[in-house]
Amino acid sequence: MTVNSVDTTYREAVREAIREALLGDERVFLMGEDVGHYGGCFAVSKGLLAEFGPERIRDTPLSELAFVGAGIGAALGGLRPIVEIMTVNFSLLALDPILNTAATLCHMSGGQFPVPVVIRMATGGGKQLAAQHSHSLEGWFAHIPGLVILVPATIDDARWMLGWALKRPDPVLIFENQTLYNRKGTLQETGAGNPLQARVRRSGRDITLLTYGASLYKALEAAEQIALKGIELEVLDLRALRPLDETTIMESIARTHRVLIVDEGWRSGGISAELSARVMERAFFELDAPVRRICTEEVPLPYAAQLELAALPQVSKIVAVAEQMVSKHG
Repeated sequence: MTVNSVDTTYREAVREAIREALLGDERVFLMGEDVGHYGGCFAVSKGLLAEFGPERIRDTPLSELAFVGAGIGAALGGLRPIVEIMTVNFSLLALDPILNTAATLCHMSGGQFPVPVVIRMATGGGKQLAAQHSHSLEGWFAHIPGLVILVPATIDDARWMLGWALKRPDPVLIFENQTLYNRKGTLQETGAGNPLQARVRRSGRDITLLTYGASLYKALEAAEQIALKGIELEVLDLRALRPLDETTIMESIARTHRVLIVDEGWRSGGISAELSARVMERAFFELDAPVRRICTEEVPLPYAAQLELAALPQVSKIVAVAEQMVSKHG
């Protein structure tokens, strides 16, 4: 069977996902700062106001606490809001309604009050936006029961995860790495399957590399480079940080017997620590070497380009650590 495909960008894939949701369900609307007349901080919603009007594409005041709370209220009232927070850094201003209301009400009410809100936000560094606009806090939100955390890395996932998320009774947070919006690729015009299932993006026999978001492409590039030295990385795209697909992770470890985690978040208390702990709990006797982690340096992300690159995980470090892991002293 031939699968139709189209060349597009990550940004256009997200826009088309929103557009399809608006066309398919009159309860769906988009709200956030500058999503209307300006077309979105990252131009994701450009053109949607003209097509759907101000009732469906709603510009909000500059108050994350207010408009995220309003979106949660709309979901409780039976609507299907897509709430856009400009960057993950500003989501902290709305942490109270996300944590104390959205994540809890369905469970506290015994399922009587679902909160089907989708909250999208840009995350990550690499654009010289300095420390207050470059955090990677998706691992923080993955700590909270009642939330689903999606981290689309591919154009297919950017296109198809949203429709799945809008059908959930619990709130879904989607973290879109800001360095991916301009990424070009081919979109498969079929669904991307269950977004809660991790995907092997490259098969290998020597090391299981666990990653997500923009770090996926650094991992794949590192795998290409190190393959020239006879070392095979199996690159696993997590796709969701809550819940974690432990089954696929453990199946990969049973093949490779080594684990390397690449995470743009900080090392201390981050999702990489959680992944490492779960591997040790479930696959300790499968391991031929200690679990290794490559994370962002524990500093506020610098503005200067060379310092920002030095702070973030890079291909050269992935290659170096992977080589150490398979050496006799690794």
